[in-house]
Amino acid sequence: MAAYGAPERHYHNVQHLENLFAQVAAQPPQDATVVALAIWYHDAVYEALRPDNEAQSAEWALAFLAETTLEPARQARVADLIRRTADHTQPQPPDDADLLLFLDADLSILGAPAAAYWDYARQVRQEYQLVPEPLYRAGRSQVLAKLLAAPVLFHTPALRAAFDAPARRNLQAELAAWEQGGLPA
Repeated sequence: MAAYGAPERHYHNVQHLENLFAQVAAQPPQDATVVALAIWYHDAVYEALRPDNEAQSAEWALAFLAETTLEPARQARVADLIRRTADHTQPQPPDDADLLLFLDADLSILGAPAAAYWDYARQVRQEYQLVPEPLYRAGRSQVLAKLLAAPVLFHTPALRAAFDAPARRNLQAELAAWEQGGLPA
């Protein structure tokens, strides 16, 4: 909780965790313990300028889990789920329901109503406040374009139906905003 409550966290905070838990509760996973642990630890390490947050978060989870009675295979599974959040545009195994639900829940903010999405976009920008605007604009635009080019953003039928179209609208609107100079106030 201390990590998620750090003052430099504007989006990757406790509210983000609450959103993931709410999304997962609507479609209970096959291994609820593993998915819950992955949610708790997936952004445990989050420093905007680090390229290895997911790997470090997975290691933190494994260090904690080594002191528990959770089976080694399930410990490894938690770490794998966390590592998979490094790039949501990669193909995923279609038969891994828990992984797909976890990834979809993590991206669900993209399909939020426009006002909530713009809050998210501004919060992420705050997390990268040390990055000069021109560099952030270029980097964020690349991320947005990569997400828009992905043939699949949401893998589970329910979350795809709920979030895919609004997510693509939100991503396109943010990309257009950066092309026009920046986020709306």
